[in-house]
Amino acid sequence: MPVDQIPIGTFSRITHLSQKALRLYDERGLLVPAARDICTGYRYYTFDQVERGIRIRHLLWLGFGLAEVEAILEARERGDAGTIREHFARRLAETEREADRLHVIAEALQRQQQDPFNGGFSMSITEPVIKDIPAQRALSLRERGVYQEAIPRMIRELFTYVCPEDGRQPAARIAGPIMFICHDEEYREADADIEVAIPIAGPISLDTGPAGVVTLPGGRFASVLHTGAYPGVGKAYERLFSYMNEHRLVPVGPSRELYLNDPAEVPEEELLTEVQFPVESLPPSP
Repeated sequence: MPVDQIPIGTFSRITHLSQKALRLYDERGLLVPAARDICTGYRYYTFDQVERGIRIRHLLWLGFGLAEVEAILEARERGDAGTIREHFARRLAETEREADRLHVIAEALQRQQQDPFNGGFSMSITEPVIKDIPAQRALSLRERGVYQEAIPRMIRELFTYVCPEDGRQPAARIAGPIMFICHDEEYREADADIEVAIPIAGPISLDTGPAGVVTLPGGRFASVLHTGAYPGVGKAYERLFSYMNEHRLVPVGPSRELYLNDPAEVPEEELLTEVQFPVESLPPSP
């Protein structure tokens, strides 16, 4: 064996990449051994490949997937700093969102220790009621994405139309609380069909952009008001569906969450969220 050839086991120890991982990277063309024994198929690397192996390990530790690692290394080879910055900026944003989520979980766990029978949330839920809600004209954004990432971003974007900070005239006058409309029949971790809307009134002057004007259907809605942190809103859905079952009501359209105050202005235990479902009555039992 030539002096500059490193057996896969030794290369694994140097780079802190497992032999199983190294075989996978070989198959993908991400880190191909410099030589291979014709008889045994045993892989050998060179000292020049150590830096690439360590770089791969570092990128994986930062949370990049293999496809992203490949793209970053390819961009590095062609001197494409812009692409590398884009990958790192996207990963930073993902990490910050995950840090925020973990912070909420940590606070909930601390509350759980203080009140082990309350699920870690300080909340209250009103008795459900039935409302007749008229059709509403609204400014709307609709896209597919991840709830926790898409909803806050879409809310911020809608507010640039109705509460611009650059001195422009608002595109429309707000006529109700901002709401999230869930168009999926099931909870989706990704690729969820998400709509965020703000009821509006009066004339509208809408510049070119992704937002559009829609008419939200009216009708008979079952409604409940939740007070507390947003992650605890599931309890409101639980109470609402229990009420609908008791009163032989079935949902006939997408649910709505109306955000009645601003998380930037009130503590999370005072956040108000109204959950609404359009409903109709089941026919009487025979």
